[in-house]
Amino acid sequence: MSNEENKINQDELQQQDTVQDIEAEVVGSEADIEWNEETENLEQDSKVAQLEAALLSSEAKLKEQQDSVLRAKAEVENMRRRTETEIDKARKYALNKFAEELLPVIDNLERAIQSADAENEAVKPIIEGVELTHKTFVDAVGKFGLKEINPEGETFNPEMHQAMSIQESPDHESNTVMFVMQKGYELNGRVIRPAMVMVSK
Repeated sequence: MSNEENKINQDELQQQDTVQDIEAEVVGSEADIEWNEETENLEQDSKVAQLEAALLSSEAKLKEQQDSVLRAKAEVENMRRRTETEIDKARKYALNKFAEELLPVIDNLERAIQSADAENEAVKPIIEGVELTHKTFVDAVGKFGLKEINPEGETFNPEMHQAMSIQESPDHESNTVMFVMQKGYELNGRVIRPAMVMVSK
């Protein structure tokens, strides 16, 4: 074999070695690439799972906060309604004690009118003055919601009337108020003194 042929064979061998080295590198690189891709995929899956968990946690917190806000709004609305009701009651019934103290004055004016001798000319101007005072007084307290309860001839109502006696009467239906011994009064719909009555049976 000549030197040239030897050289060609050596060159061919070297080329084959080089090709094999390159092929080995390519195979190794492909394996590295596959391993890197798998690692990246695992990392991405892990990140996606973490993000999904964080999203679910945030949604749960948001729902909890929305529920808290709704409860707080409902509580504030209820408190506002209760306060308005209490203020309305306080406004309506603030005069309750004062009105109770005025009732004997009204009763005494009415007794003075009933007991006066209307036929006596000397007393007539005094009676007229007392009647005018009574009317003015009743009108004044009426503006603040004080009304009399005078149920003569009406059906007995235990919420507004107090039965002082019960008597048989052929002229009245059973459970009817025959006679009012003392008028009752209510303030803005609330009874502050029931009417004292005689009831038929």
